[in-house]
Parts: sequence; structure tokens; C-alpha cells
Amino acid sequence: MLGQTRLLTLTGTGGVGKTRLAVQAAEALRGAFAHGAELVELAPLEDGDLLESAVATALGLREQGPCSMTTLVDYLADRRMLLVLDNCEHLLEECALLVDRMLRGAPRLRILATSRQALGVYGEQVLHVPPLTTSDPGEAVRDIARHDAVRLFAERAARARPGFTVDAANAATVARLSQRLEGIPLAIELAAVRLRTTPVEQLLRELDEHFEAPVEGARSALPRHRSLRATLDWSFGLCSPAEQRLWSRLSMFAGGVELEAAEAICPGAESEKEDIQKEDIQKEDVVDLIAGLVDKSVLIATERDTGVYYRMLDSIRSYGREELSPAEVRALGRRYVEYYRGEVERHRLDRLSPHQLVGFRALQRELPNLRVALDLCFGRAGEASVGLEIASALWVFWIIAGSLTEGRHWLDRGLRLVPEANSARAHALWVDSLLALHQGDLKTALPQLEECQILARRLGDESALAFATQVSGIAAFSAGEPRRGLALLEGARAGHLACGDVDAAAINRFYAAAYGAAEAPELSITLGDWFLALSDARGAQLSRGYALFALGMAAWNQGDWRRAEALMREAAELRNMLNDRWGLTQCLEVLAWTACAQGRYERAATILGTAHPLWRAMGASPTRLFPHVRGHEQCMARAHEELGGRAFAAAFRQGARLGLKRTIMYAIEGDDGE
Repeated sequence: MLGQTRLLTLTGTGGVGKTRLAVQAAEALRGAFAHGAELVELAPLEDGDLLESAVATALGLREQGPCSMTTLVDYLADRRMLLVLDNCEHLLEECALLVDRMLRGAPRLRILATSRQALGVYGEQVLHVPPLTTSDPGEAVRDIARHDAVRLFAERAARARPGFTVDAANAATVARLSQRLEGIPLAIELAAVRLRTTPVEQLLRELDEHFEAPVEGARSALPRHRSLRATLDWSFGLCSPAEQRLWSRLSMFAGGVELEAAEAICPGAESEKEDIQKEDIQKEDVVDLIAGLVDKSVLIATERDTGVYYRMLDSIRSYGREELSPAEVRALGRRYVEYYRGEVERHRLDRLSPHQLVGFRALQRELPNLRVALDLCFGRAGEASVGLEIASALWVFWIIAGSLTEGRHWLDRGLRLVPEANSARAHALWVDSLLALHQGDLKTALPQLEECQILARRLGDESALAFATQVSGIAAFSAGEPRRGLALLEGARAGHLACGDVDAAAINRFYAAAYGAAEAPELSITLGDWFLALSDARGAQLSRGYALFALGMAAWNQGDWRRAEALMREAAELRNMLNDRWGLTQCLEVLAWTACAQGRYERAATILGTAHPLWRAMGASPTRLFPHVRGHEQCMARAHEELGGRAFAAAFRQGARLGLKRTIMYAIEGDDGE
């Protein structure tokens, strides 16, 4: 069907296996698409306004323009790839609009979506994913064992009780079980794990008894929806009261959970006895309760570098959320926000420390849960200022992760809810302005900076005033006023030091070194060397990459292309480790210039070609960025003149077709056969 349509939607009841089928299809077909297959999981995303930004980020795109949709369409425009959008049903209208615009703008793109109902987009083909085939208890043992539902039950049962097989003694019972569960894979898996403690005959009796009872709220549901709901009710009833409470509380975590977070948020607290039951979960019990839920297939344990991560399938998580009482939501919400506020503070990327890479990856991993925390803040009275503080503290993360639109979404939402004059609003204003400048949105940034400065002076908030001055300096560079920009950055640096904020003063030196390289290269080298030395002294790898880039720009503007090339290659390697497409693209741009300076014009044209789709994907251009304009135009003109129009165009096209991995090998490692 994917060979006959550009949009195929897999529909079916919850737990029927739509996601697993889509993932398997994508893996099998990856090699048939020149640009591969990509999976975007939408289940953790609860805010439709973030859909475009989330898909762009999942594809590794750095948002540089104010419109994520434009970034997506430009990136996908000439790509032949398969995009899997998993779990669209809770954002149906937003997904339909997104899919329609992507398909119109990217003629070689094919989309495989999973949803409980069709998207309703023109040209969509729908494939209903049926339950697994079940068998008649009266069939021969050999025939019973061939049916898919029985095969899945037998496979999962053998994991729960090693040695289990379908034989003459139990075949009819297993057949009736598969019929009772209506061939729904999730229901079968939940039932099979019970064989650890329950004989198969007793398991069938328990299911029969439970399914004969009316299922609350299921009168109008489809039969198989009732079947899954009844299975979840049954599984929930088989859990201990403590396991039930933990199941429902863990459903708050959109992106899965580590043991430390579960222990901090899910137990009861003495001060909250009015909100949570007296006989509640204790912190020391959480690890054993989690183990019990893993044994019952309620939680899936995944090994990661940082430890074990626990997650729920979407149907199981949705069930758990329904079981949360309003009192639990209030009490857990307070602890949830406080915990993730602490995590954001612990992993701040605007501090030069040896934990920057670990912190960045932790924030990437926890982003779905951070969204829940921000949503809780902005959805409850009195917490919006806390949400603004969290969103503002993530300012470096929004930039490095390429999530500029998402960062502005949360900041704008909070600023609307916090009109009063306080420090949370003041800091949110300069952060929002900075993100707007990175997207070329001077029209929004300048009024916000003016308000921030007025507010900071009224509050006596010298830190907010220093940052507002710093962002004003960056705005001056964007407006083509480099001398004024350097002066403002110098004034901001004095303000940071007066506040005792050494880290802010250090990052200020990076901005002055990188943006001022063309205007004052010697000053840029002095500031860049200082920033590099501090980064190395503190083991701050992320900051080191930015220091190398600033020094490379200064070396280029001094005419030392050999040093510029060496610095840019090293900077690019560090930025590639972070999947920082914005930083990597800037490094590639300068590496094209250094190739041109060596007389390697074909290589220069090829690297310009490799950078071109990356620039376009970000909604940016080196012709609109102050540090890059002159070098880019000179490189293009020289390479075109030396090679001739036809040869230049051929090398440029070859670079554009390389793909990211081969681009890195070619440009950074020098893998060009020379």
C-alpha cells in the first residue's frame, strides 16, 4: 500500500499493535528510501501548538526561522524518505493540517501514520489493523497452535513460565483465552504474565468472571474497546493497592521515569495527609513496587547509559491517568513541578562545568516530562511565575537543541499569565528576545528588550539588566552596527561581574568574540582564548566547542586560514557530538572558505553544497548572518570563477546529495580522496 499512496494511516483499537507494525514496516523499508525512514513518537506530546516544533526537533532540525512548518517543508522538499507519525489520535486536527502541508511541499515524501481514527486528509488510504486471529477450542491441537493470538500467548507465557507449551492438555483452554481477549496483543500480553503465579485454567476462570461483570463507562464503546478496558480493569484489580496507586501516579510521566524521580514524586508525604490516603506508598517501597509492575507488564524497563528507565504503553498510561483522584493530582503536581524545577537547575547549560554534555542529554531525555511540569505551572493559579523561571533557565537548551519555537511558546504563554512586575517576568523577557533574535525576529525582540530594561531598573534587578544589555548588543550586530554591539556587550560584561555571575560574563565573552571577529579580530582572539582556557579548566566540553568556533572566526578574519581550518574541524567534531546542526552548519561554511583559500575550489563548492540543505532546513542563510556574509559571497564568487559555471554546479549538487553522515566525513575528516 505504501507503494500506491503517499499517506497510509494504520487504524485500530488501542493495544492492537499499530505502533509495532509501523516500526517493523519502517525498518523493513528503510533501504528503499534514499533518505531512510524516521519515527516521531507523538504520544508524549500533549500540546498541539508544539506539534510542528516537536516533529522538526525529532528530525534533528535546528529551527532558525520563526515558522517551524516552513523549516520542515524546506527540509523535506527534495527528500525521498518515509516519515512515521505514531499515535496521532489525540492531536487529530493538528496532525491532519501538518501532514497535508508536508505532503504538498515535499513531493517525494511518504507518511505512515498510526491513529485510532483516520486523519481525513485528501488522498489518505486507511489500513485497519485487525486483532490477531483466534482459534476454535474444538480444533486440533496443531491447528490451534498455528493461530497468531495463540502463538503470541504461548511465546509470552513461556517467558513467564519457562517450558510452557500449547499441548493436548491446555490447547482448548488457550484457544478460549485467545477468544476471550479477542486477539488484542496488549490484552494477551497482560494476561500471559499471570502464568507466573496462576495456572492457565484458573486464569481463564478469572477472566470469565471479570468479563461477565459490566464495565463502567463502556456501554457505548466498541466491543474491542470494551475488551481492552475489561482486561485493564482486571489487570489493575490483580495489583496490590500500593501497586495500583503507583501505576496511576506514574502515568503523570509523559516520557517515562527513572527510579530517582519516582521515589521523589510518587510516595505520600506527612504534610499532605489531607490530600493523599493515610496508608500510602513509602519511598523505600517504590523499587519493589516498580519491580512488581514490570513483572505484570504494566511497566517496560529499558537499559540506558544513565541507568534503567521505565515507561508505559499509551493505553496503560491513559488508564492510569483515569484512576488518579483530583486530590492526588494536586499533591503530585506540586511535587512534580518542584522536582523538575530542581532538575532544570541542576542541569543548567549556562554554567561552565564538566557536566554540560551529561546535562544536555538529560534535558533532551526529560523534555516530555518538562513539558508536563510547564503545563502544570501554566494551568494552575499562582504557579505561572515558577513556570516562567523554569522556561527561562532552559534558555541555552532551547538554542542548542534547536527548539527555539518551543522555548518561545512556553515563554509567551507564561508572559501572558504573569503581567505583574517581578523578576520572573524580567528574565523571561530577555530570554524571549534572545530566542526571537536567533530566528531573525527583530520586530518582536526590540520592544521586549525595552520593557525588560524598564522593568529591571524599577525592580533593581541588576542581573536582568545586564542580560538585557547583552541581548541588546546582539541585536545591534543583527542590525549591522558591530561597534555599538561590542560596546553594549562590554557594558553587559561589567554588569555580570558586578553581580558576581562569572559564568554569564564568560558566555558574554563568547558572544563578543564570535560576533566581533570581523570588526576586532585581535580582541576576539583575546576573548576567545580566555573563554577556551576557562572551558578547559572547568572541563566544559560544550563551551569548548563554542570557544573554538569563535577563535576560528578570528583566525579567518586575520587571514590565517590554516589555523581557522584546524579550529573549525575541532569545533565541528564537538558540535556533531551534540547533534547541534546550527553550530555544525556554521563550521561547514567556514571550512568551505578555507578550502577555497587553498585553491581547492571543487572541494569548496562541494562543502558549500553540503551546507546548503542544512541552512535551508533551518530557515537561515549565510547571506543574512553578519559573521558569514562576506566570507560566503567571496567563496562562492571565487569557486564559480575558477571552476566555471557547469563544474561548480556539479560539485555543489554532489555536496547537497551527500547526506549528513558523509558530509561530516568529507568536510571534517577530509575524506575527499585527495
